[in-house]
Amino acid sequence: MRIDLHCHSTASDGTDTPAELVRHAAAAGLDVVALTDHDTTRGYAEAVAALPAGLTLVPGAELSCRIDGISMHLLAYLFDPGEPALLAERELVRDDRVPRAQSMIAKLAELGVPITWEQVKRIAGDGSVGRPHVASALVELGVVPTVSDAFTEEWLADGGRAFVEKHETDPFEAIRLVKAAGGVTVFAHPAAAKRGRTVPESAIAEMAAAGLDGIEVDHIDHVAHDVDARDRLRGLAKDLGLLVTGSSDYHGSRKTVALGAYTTDPEVYGEIVRRATGAAPVLGTGGV
Repeated sequence: MRIDLHCHSTASDGTDTPAELVRHAAAAGLDVVALTDHDTTRGYAEAVAALPAGLTLVPGAELSCRIDGISMHLLAYLFDPGEPALLAERELVRDDRVPRAQSMIAKLAELGVPITWEQVKRIAGDGSVGRPHVASALVELGVVPTVSDAFTEEWLADGGRAFVEKHETDPFEAIRLVKAAGGVTVFAHPAAAKRGRTVPESAIAEMAAAGLDGIEVDHIDHVAHDVDARDRLRGLAKDLGLLVTGSSDYHGSRKTVALGAYTTDPEVYGEIVRRATGAAPVLGTGGV
């Protein structure tokens, strides 16, 4: 089985619609794909309706969190999307995205970059606006060559010249909320140092004690920027009794990584499904 547990659609900051995403996942030879848009589950219905026969969809989300001033992302799988407390927190995070993006645009204007809210809004479309949309605007203007190059201290990385903080959930509260909604939590790309400061291992140990289920080890940011990161994270996961996942973090054409570039072991996927009580994977029957 080929299992990719971290993918984005136009419901947040990917360039594939949810329907296109599941069709591309099947074409890429995947057996299981997770839809993990940022702080939203709006793409679920479209993805399920278009799900090709033989492909299994794992409903999920990537939650924006912050600990000790460090931004981090928590992948949540198979939770009840209508559970009120978790839904309210996701909406709080999502509603803060617009004023944050507008503030980043103002900072960029002060730096001499002629970016506009209309441009960013056009790029975001129906998705939840975020830094990748601002980064895409910088690419359009020729300020940086790629979206990844916008996530530096010169521009949009944490603490960068145009960075603006937004409401982000305390990860311990996020873990509690996801568990209360019957879901499973995995710390996304914990060693992605290019994005900014990373969470110390001591804090990951505290999250594990609070109920964190796993850490994402096989990820493009761990391969391209730190050859030792994956070995170190595997050792940490073993010490803490955490599951180890692998995922593409696919964003369509916004990033160069392909669907299925990194995958999760079937036994680990089975354990994620076994632990979840809020929702179940959906097996495609042919879509529309």
